[in-house]
Amino acid sequence: MIQQASAMGLLRTILIILLIWFGLKILTRLFAPFLMRFVAKKAEEKFGEQFGGFQNQSQQREEKKRREGETVIDKMPEQNKSSNEKVGEYIDYEEID
Repeated sequence: MIQQASAMGLLRTILIILLIWFGLKILTRLFAPFLMRFVAKKAEEKFGEQFGGFQNQSQQREEKKRREGETVIDKMPEQNKSSNEKVGEYIDYEEID
């Protein structure tokens, strides 16, 4: 049995394709931020494992030692640097053409 294509069948097929296309666009806009956050978090974990694993472990230990609500202030120690004035003698010169 041979079936012939009709104008209504073609129109219906085009309408279904358009509905699927626009539906995917809407779903992509809704779920893309969640997907990007998930991918970024996984990439950060992998990067941390490869390069910063040792630093992250020490930071986690320090955070566990601290109690909730405790205030911690970290400061860089003051370094008194005095210049050595016995470095040398300054000589003024002129450029000759």
